[in-house]
This record gives sequence, C-alpha cells and structure tokens, in this order.
Amino acid sequence: MNIAILDDYQDTIRTLACFSKVAGHQVTIWRDHTKDVDVLAERLRDTEALALIRERTPIRGPLLRAPRQAPPHQPGRRISAHRRRCLHAARRHPVREPDARPALLRHGRADVGHDHRRRAPHPQEMAALRGGRWQAYPIGTGLRGKTLGIYGYGRIGAVVAGYGKAFGMDVVVWGRPTTMEKARADGHTLAKSREAFFSGSDVVSLHVRLVPETRGMVTAADLALMKPSAVMVNTSRAGLIAPGALEAALRAGRPGMAAVDVFEEEPVLGGAHPLLALDNAVCVPHLGYVERDALEQMFTTIFNQMVAYAAGKPINVMNPDVLRQASRPA
Repeated sequence: MNIAILDDYQDTIRTLACFSKVAGHQVTIWRDHTKDVDVLAERLRDTEALALIRERTPIRGPLLRAPRQAPPHQPGRRISAHRRRCLHAARRHPVREPDARPALLRHGRADVGHDHRRRAPHPQEMAALRGGRWQAYPIGTGLRGKTLGIYGYGRIGAVVAGYGKAFGMDVVVWGRPTTMEKARADGHTLAKSREAFFSGSDVVSLHVRLVPETRGMVTAADLALMKPSAVMVNTSRAGLIAPGALEAALRAGRPGMAAVDVFEEEPVLGGAHPLLALDNAVCVPHLGYVERDALEQMFTTIFNQMVAYAAGKPINVMNPDVLRQASRPA
C-alpha cells in the first residue's frame, strides 16, 4: 500500500518505534509544507492511505480526486471544525480517527509557555550569556502568589490550572458558563466579570477551540486592561486574538509580555512575523503538542488502522457507509 505522511517538519515519524508497523508498505514522508492544491494533488496522486499531523494541511475535495485515494487518518478524539470539513470533503472515501487523543497531548500543550515571568529561561539572557554578559536584563518575578487566569476550562485548561496551583498561584477562570461551573466544582475561583478577569490576572492562558464564534474573541480592549507586568500565553490558536491586537498591545506595554506557540499562518518562515521582532514576546514554532511519546501513541494507532485497512479489516471508520457502498456488487 502507498502511504503518504504530510508535514513532518522535523522528520520524526520514521524514527518512532511504531514506524516498523508499516515496514512492508511504500511510505512517502513530506517534510515541507505547501498550500498549493495542485502540488498537493500531484504528491498524493498514487496515495492509498494518508496520515495527517494535526491540522497542518486541510484535506478538501480537490485533494481527493485521485481514483486510488484512500483513507485520511487524523489523530484526535473530538471532531474539530477542521476535521468536519475534511470528513465532508472525504465523504466518498473512508476516514479513520483514533478513539482518543493521547493524554500526553494535553500535558505537552499545557507545559509550553507558562513560566515566562522569570527571566532565567528567557532567550535574551541565554543570548547575553553566550555573548559574554552576565545577568544583562532586569530581574523577573516569581509565580507564587500571582493570579493565573484560565480562559476556557476544558481538558487542557484544567491541566494548566493544576500547574498553577502547584506553583502556588491563585487560579481564576473565565469562559462559557458550562466550563465555569466545572471549574467551580473543581474548587477554582470564577472571575466576577470579563473585565475583572483580564485586569486582575498576572498570567492569562488561552485554552479555547477556534471556531467561527471564538475567532477574535480576545480584543484590543481586553488586552489594554492587562497589567504592564502581566503575561499573555497563547498555545491554542492565534485566531482567538483579534488580528494585530497582540503586537499592538505589547508595543503599548499592556500586557508587558507574551508567550506564543501559534500563528495565523503556519509554518512561519524567514522570521516573517511581527511578534518575532518584539523583545517582550517569547515565540516557539507550535511545539505544544509535538512530543515524542505523544506522537508514538498517535501513530501507533494510525499505523494499526492502516495495516487493518490493507488487510481488508478496517477499524475506527468514521463514515462506514462508504465502505458498505464500495463492497456492493456493481
């Protein structure tokens, strides 16, 4: 079977132990990223099974036009808006999705970006030390006793709240009423208002799914309420913050810092993003969920599904009607 894996930027998948599961198949791994539909269609022309790494490349109708095209495999338990579009586009092709997204994913994403108030791990100090300077920047502050604002108390938000408690922080939650009630049940404080949430938090961490209703939900007015000493952390999706609002807010000094793991258009190449020019923004290339153990779990499931499909015993099919129709005699 011809297997294609898209957007493996760090050439990791072939180094996983589970890669041996597909040793008897022809596997093509693409490390670069392209948005050109014609280029992608040509790359996938002879593909019989396609593995996706999260939402790096959307799979829509034109990419499924090849007659041999077979199942896309996408890790994740919930069907995101992106995956719904992929499923709609693939309605004539069997689509598999693992039963559950590894718990390691949410822990990996929760780990990123949440201790940037202290400058010890700051890349500026690292560069200064390499350049022969010692303690070159203003001293930072600790986390104990500070307020961690969790916007969106879902699975990842709940993990981050636990981290905050472990660091001795006061956790305050804002979000949809249902998630706020869950946070209350878990013993966390609810913000009295949206304004109080942004103005009172020393660290604001976003943990909300990007859907049309949440796009741009954090506005310039929200950011202007934050303290000059506060940090905005976004490891969810860049589109949650209004376009250009974070860059402008950082230049204005409210909030004073930001830690960002996500960007509007990815990958960001050539340093071409305004946040990268700001000294008070710590930016990493969407590494929150990119962790070896989690990828091992994810691709073990994906490769198991591919092998089962090749053996004529498909598992975890999201649209089984397609298989039933294909098995009917002409």
